[in-house]
Amino acid sequence: MSGKYGKRYTPKFKFQVVMEVIKSSKAIAQIARGYGVHPITIHKWKKELEKKGPGIFGQKTTIHEYERKIRELEQLIGHKEVEIGKASS
Repeated sequence: MSGKYGKRYTPKFKFQVVMEVIKSSKAIAQIARGYGVHPITIHKWKKELEKKGPGIFGQKTTIHEYERKIRELEQLIGHKEVEIGKASS
């Protein structure tokens, strides 16, 4: 998992580590040693979760927006099919 900028971790791994920090009474340094991650990195992940976490609960609105957009595009395709059918006749 190393690259130009060091190790890369999956979102699932990051979430697992941060959740252990939140739920556990262990020190971050102890958890960091257990996972082989620097404590500062875990602090950054935790701050990122705290910052972006509320957005998880707002995704339903986004899904509705995508569904609305899909309906609009399907209607547009239907209109274009009718236009093509008229042009072919």
